[in-house]
Amino acid sequence: MEMKEKIETALNGAFVVVELEVADVSEAHRGHSGFREGGETHFDVQITSPDFKGLSRIARHRAVHNALGSSLIAQIHALSLDISDEV
Repeated sequence: MEMKEKIETALNGAFVVVELEVADVSEAHRGHSGFREGGETHFDVQITSPDFKGLSRIARHRAVHNALGSSLIAQIHALSLDISDEV
């Protein structure tokens, strides 16, 4: 399973997802620290879920990181998160 699919599966399993977009933006970071041939190192994630309602920005980020788990997070060099509780 590709990293993008692993991220999608983990987030869909942890939250009531209204919208989810996971983009592998690794190629844009070629030559930068953490880049590996084949990509799957840098991701942009946009997620909308009512589960985030009332949570601070930091709490939302922690919730996403917890949902992904430490072993998956360890395989990702950079993760950009856009988290919302409203469509």
